[in-house]
Amino acid sequence: MAHPAVLARLVEEYEMVSQLRAGDRREPLRQRLEDVVYTLCVSTGTRDVEAALASARERMAAAWIVDVDAAEAAA
Repeated sequence: MAHPAVLARLVEEYEMVSQLRAGDRREPLRQRLEDVVYTLCVSTGTRDVEAALASARERMAAAWIVDVDAAEAAA
């Protein structure tokens, strides 16, 4: 699975492009949304965007917990 920072960027981009796409039917936005969905699915090993988003968010949350634990152990 992709690094949590990569997943965070992909989720952020998906959300941004989805919002832009909602009011705009231009081809470049549609294509960019398809590209981001594909990359999210490949990066998370899933086949649909909802599963990809859930998996990415779980991975990001787990990484955040590990980062906090590591910071506390170092203190």
